[in-house]
Amino acid sequence: MLGIGSVHTIVISRTPTDMRKSFDGLCGCVEQAFHQDPLNGNLFVFFNRRCTRVKMLLWDRNGFWIFAKRLESGTFSLRCITEKQQIDMAELLCILDGIELSGSYRRKRFLFDKK
Repeated sequence: MLGIGSVHTIVISRTPTDMRKSFDGLCGCVEQAFHQDPLNGNLFVFFNRRCTRVKMLLWDRNGFWIFAKRLESGTFSLRCITEKQQIDMAELLCILDGIELSGSYRRKRFLFDKK
């Protein structure tokens, strides 16, 4: 099974994107919309206008990956996402699985240092 390796940051855009775009078109979107280098190791997430399709662009050490998903029914919920926002992997997986983030909250967790 393929997985997303070491991702520095997940950057999600709520601005509608043309889903016909491929590698070069999405790289242009990253440079124009996010003002970032697409080769920096971040995962960039784009949705279409109806929020029924998603494309994710990722650079690994020697090439680009494009991950795509099309919903047969329903839409992705982006109510809690601002225009351009950084999220973590758990939030991205919730969005992709159809979990509403606006009403959910994260419980406090403690990390203990092993010394």
